[in-house]
Amino acid sequence: MAEDKWAQWLLTRRDGNSAALRARSDRDLAVVRDGVLDGAGLLPEDVVLDVGCGTGLIGFGALDRLGPQGHVIFSDVSRDLLDECRRTAGGDERCSFVLAAAEDLTGIPDASVDVVTTRSVLIYSARKAAAFVEFFRVLRPGGRVSLFEPINRFARQRRPDDLFGLGASSVDDLLAKVRDVYRSVTAEGERPMIDFDERDLVEWAVAAGFEAVELDYRAQVDVPGEPIVDWEALKQVAPNPLVPTYGEAIATALTGAERKRLDAHMTARAALGTPTRRTVAIAFLRALRP
Repeated sequence: MAEDKWAQWLLTRRDGNSAALRARSDRDLAVVRDGVLDGAGLLPEDVVLDVGCGTGLIGFGALDRLGPQGHVIFSDVSRDLLDECRRTAGGDERCSFVLAAAEDLTGIPDASVDVVTTRSVLIYSARKAAAFVEFFRVLRPGGRVSLFEPINRFARQRRPDDLFGLGASSVDDLLAKVRDVYRSVTAEGERPMIDFDERDLVEWAVAAGFEAVELDYRAQVDVPGEPIVDWEALKQVAPNPLVPTYGEAIATALTGAERKRLDAHMTARAALGTPTRRTVAIAFLRALRP
């Protein structure tokens, strides 16, 4: 059976199926994983519910920190990704798997888990407040939630036209056409990705009933980023599961001559190892169910 869009993105389209880009992504994701798990304050016998488990970054990281009596419930909206996690688990009896969305954790009983973790999941939900209510419901008294979310609204407001972090360049006219493709085909689908910020996360947690709410927020504006080292690989990357790859958008937006001009410019930048620039914001939140 064909993989769904979530599985396709996590398994190939996120890094263009490039080993070099995957290694770079894995390094960044390890920092996120450790931040979420450190915030969870895991105990050896905890039952952890990893919401939106994806390929298991947080869930399998939790298993490494739990004892033999600990347990991780992998939940996701994607059957394909749950199957991927099952294969990785290899029959580990400390693992179970539930098909569920963050805002509707049907199948997880009330007050049945010690920890809820999630990473870059609420950003795709149109019902983020409902997700916090579900997190609260499934947690036992004294249970903890620990999550990570990128705050895309920040970058969108600060640098709405910055594609690839190039700054001003001789191909700005071409990049503007590529950006227009993304805007025309993804405006509605991407709405949940930019309709909140870090203050909303705190408010939703408090409204759901959580206490001891703590949020760590980091914003970066125009800081040096990794250079583009392989333009052909980058063209196979989709910035998120809901949109075309850069190459697909370029093919839609540009003529053959324009594509050649863009390829020449980007290949030259890759050869020089010119740093890009990053404007991003991220948030880690942790809270306690009383």
